[in-house]
Amino acid sequence: MTSRMSYSPFSISTAALISQANLLKLTSLLCHALQFSFKSIAYYIRRASLINLSGLAGSSNSTGDDQKKLDVIGNDIFVAAMRSSGKCRLLVSEEEDQCLIFNENPKARYAVVCDPIDGSSNLDAGVSVGTIFGIFKLGEDTEGKQEELLLPGTELVASGFTMYGASAQLVITMKGGTVNGFTMDNALGEFILTHPNMRLPRSRAIYSTNEGNSLYWDEPVKEYFNSLKFPVEKDGKPYSARYIGSMVADAYRTLLYGGIFAYPADKKSPKGKLRILYECAPMAMIFENGKSSLAALKTVGASPYVLHANVFPQLVARPSTAAWNA
Repeated sequence: MTSRMSYSPFSISTAALISQANLLKLTSLLCHALQFSFKSIAYYIRRASLINLSGLAGSSNSTGDDQKKLDVIGNDIFVAAMRSSGKCRLLVSEEEDQCLIFNENPKARYAVVCDPIDGSSNLDAGVSVGTIFGIFKLGEDTEGKQEELLLPGTELVASGFTMYGASAQLVITMKGGTVNGFTMDNALGEFILTHPNMRLPRSRAIYSTNEGNSLYWDEPVKEYFNSLKFPVEKDGKPYSARYIGSMVADAYRTLLYGGIFAYPADKKSPKGKLRILYECAPMAMIFENGKSSLAALKTVGASPYVLHANVFPQLVARPSTAAWNA
């Protein structure tokens, strides 16, 4: 695989993704369908203010959040792409109450879970948002039922996210593999491998959490973050706070720069707010493969009891010294 910003054919993301995917027999058609979704969503986000796609759609999603117009469009794009790939049997989206079952693809053996546009409340302000996705491999005897997707994150064969900001950044990992980042080249219409083998920096004194909820935190959570801000060690340096309010953007910065990202449960949301199946588990897989020591705790191994279940605790991204030295 070629290095940063090389434009040889094998650096184009389709070839790079398929090269990794062959290890797990992920089909090229599913890779193409995922890329089509990311490119299409990026296109509509860039043009949202110009073609009246800002604001609310007048409906709510499966978790009770008000849907933006782009939430609806992003979901429609994802559904159409997964159905037409012929390789996706089941699709779970945050924007759909129930699992979508593509019975027209009875021989398909993959299930996709996704949050088509995470952080959409920030869309009208031009803040970076993103798509989170995970892929499960179904058994040969699959009956195409949504109960087959109530699985722990350890069963994911691939996961990733795309951040839509100054440029579209695709981050993807395979089970037991490395984490690789691609940047969208708008002139070529392709994702280019720009960040091979992404790994969390060994240490960085940055934390990212919504401290506006601190009034509702449990005492141990308050004590932990106070220990970051007010270190007891002599000459200890306090952590810096960086919080965007879009999980994908905060996670991407943490993956690049290091530190801690957390969305702890509180008295308002005792089970947390992030969804285990299509938010926490895919992100935990990325950070585990990026050598995080905390991503897996009660997250990647937890099983959802319903499709849109929350999970607690939700703390990822401190680098693992043992993993780095292995």
